Amino acid sequence: MKELFSNAKLILPNQDDPQLGSVLTSGDRISEVGEVTDSNDSQNIDCNGKVLAPGIVDLGVFAIDKPAFHFGGITRAALMPDQNPILDMPAMVKHLASEGKPDLWSHPIAAATKELAGHELAEIGLMQRAGSKAVATGRQWIANSGMMLKLLQYCKSLDLPLIVHSEDAGLISNAVATAGETATRLGLSSAPASAEALSIIRDIALIRETNTKVHFRQVTTKQGLDLIRQAKSDDLPVTCGITPAHLFLSDIAVSDFRTFARLSPPLRSEADREACLEAIKDGTFDVISSGHDPRGPEDKRLPFAEAKVGMAGAESLLALSLNLVRDGLISMNRLFELLSTNPARILGVQAGMLAKDYEADLILIDPETPWQIDTRKMAASAGNTPFDSLPVQGRVTAIYKGGKAL
Repeated sequence: MKELFSNAKLILPNQDDPQLGSVLTSGDRISEVGEVTDSNDSQNIDCNGKVLAPGIVDLGVFAIDKPAFHFGGITRAALMPDQNPILDMPAMVKHLASEGKPDLWSHPIAAATKELAGHELAEIGLMQRAGSKAVATGRQWIANSGMMLKLLQYCKSLDLPLIVHSEDAGLISNAVATAGETATRLGLSSAPASAEALSIIRDIALIRETNTKVHFRQVTTKQGLDLIRQAKSDDLPVTCGITPAHLFLSDIAVSDFRTFARLSPPLRSEADREACLEAIKDGTFDVISSGHDPRGPEDKRLPFAEAKVGMAGAESLLALSLNLVRDGLISMNRLFELLSTNPARILGVQAGMLAKDYEADLILIDPETPWQIDTRKMAASAGNTPFDSLPVQGRVTAIYKGGKAL
């Protein structure tokens, strides 16, 4: 079956702005892009001048939440190993790799160590055969440098990217906030923001030894970003990401003990937030992801220190990220490099781009449609977002997985 998506503003690689054109799909693949002529054997879908973009590839979610993903235009999601039970066995990876198909592709990420405890390597090779396309330390930092070196060497031998969490465990201990005026005023246990930079310094030193592909899932401080810039200038195989929460919120958001703003890593100072925006502008960041982690009242309606970390971010990922385009920090096409192309490249899947032979995962977007984030009306399994009641612009009006409308 062939589908012709005509009269669309296309998000194309190596272009600054959307280009008017068409996309022809054949089966579950893209067969032509650009000036495509209609043919008798294709079904025409008139996009009415809306933006046609590659489906979002959400790198590092904590739950497969199909309704939220469909609302947000997410066609692929890489699932972190922090599950119950931990994703450290091939059978669990194989099972979760099929979850959501065919209208959503789940990519389970293998746990780096057994139980994510940091003491013994998990069966990474077997999990790769079962379907894992990456390895992750979860929300944990591997403190033992010898173990980390062994892990990097193993990932290198398997050509698997390693996704790491960047907070020095010896510094953060039981901290629930970033050290600063807000934490002091609220009496919250806190850790210095330098905990991030210290962990990145160690990991980069070991990457120099192994040349392993490493993705720093969330870099949220100026110190950390400066280290990533230096590593990239030295041609080390490193990438880094961030979520909209750390781009648009500072630690002030936890005032009044707002547990919906309790995240991992914690929200940073305004100066660090501004440094993150600058890193978006100068190209330091490779990925923007949602960090989707829906938590119900039993996990969030608690004293701040006892509440679970995480936010429901899938539905608001695109709308919040479009603010970066409106504010002139990046182009629309660059935004989809961060949301789709680069995450797909890290996972090694032929998706995330409007190009010949790529997966026909497409989303139709009206960037100007206004709506309001509302925890009571979210499609997610829980509405724990710190952006509740925020008016935003930009919605997915249609989603096509493998060329088929959902």
